[in-house]
Amino acid sequence: MTSDDTAPAAPGLPGPLDQGGSPPARSLDTLAALHPEQTEAVLALLAAAARADGQQAVSEQGRLQLRGGARDGVRHLLLSVQDRLVGYAQLEDTDPVEAPAAELVVHPEHRGHGHGRALGNALLAESGKRLRVWAHGGHSAARHLAQVLGLTLFRELRQMRRPLTDLELPRPKLPDGVSVRAFVPGEDDAAWLAANAAAFAHHPEQGSLTQRDLDDRKAEPWFDPAGFFLAFRGGELVGFHWTKVHEAEAGAGALGEVYVVGVRPGAQGGGLGKALTAIGLRHLAERGLPTAMLYVDADNKAAVTVYERLGFVTHETDLMYRSES
Repeated sequence: MTSDDTAPAAPGLPGPLDQGGSPPARSLDTLAALHPEQTEAVLALLAAAARADGQQAVSEQGRLQLRGGARDGVRHLLLSVQDRLVGYAQLEDTDPVEAPAAELVVHPEHRGHGHGRALGNALLAESGKRLRVWAHGGHSAARHLAQVLGLTLFRELRQMRRPLTDLELPRPKLPDGVSVRAFVPGEDDAAWLAANAAAFAHHPEQGSLTQRDLDDRKAEPWFDPAGFFLAFRGGELVGFHWTKVHEAEAGAGALGEVYVVGVRPGAQGGGLGKALTAIGLRHLAERGLPTAMLYVDADNKAAVTVYERLGFVTHETDLMYRSES
């Protein structure tokens, strides 16, 4: 186990504690909404952390929730030293059953001074010690800070990848009576939200998406309805595969993502999910993308097996920790 004063910095839960002496003076504000200047400061901090760590410390949903004013159940924690933003955390308390979920990050230039622990303790206080925290990448420093905060491992989310340059999938075979077409913004919103809620009733993060959440994604530069496939039986939307393209950034090439695949409960078991997955992968390959990625819970053995058979292997792992309260 890495000692408190030598734990390396890492994304997500940035674990270093104070390296002796008194911690630097800091202030912490908890806000329901950010004004534009605060939003830009947080985005700049996240970008600096992503450059240093090679991955985002705050999820797509968390980044979308930085803009657009207050959102039910969402709070922002800003940690500053001498009026400079050095740490950020977001707490989302929207699940009617599970404890509030959080993500946090410290600016790479300000790690090693206890700011991660300060944010973690603030999150515990805000949540009444009922807390779940994501550690993207699952690094040793994140595990160390989780232990210091009294959190235990709760969930493992795998990012899996496979090359698309050698994609050899049989022609997708749709169940009888099912046809597939692209999503039409505005016309298909309500039907997709209903199908998504039904397909992911067991998965509150995905199944609880609202029109506002959908609109946020439709407004993103990556949104392309041509890569959002809907499967209909008669007039009923019974399944979908929404793909996403991550454009090339410094140090990383472009990626295609199996963003979300869902099938209504009554249409499951007939091969629709497999066919939709193949349709989306073919679309990404035809766009010339070299690699596809997806996220799947490690304990979803059936899905992991399906994706392994499609040639996906685990690339990295995100861990979620929770309090015992």
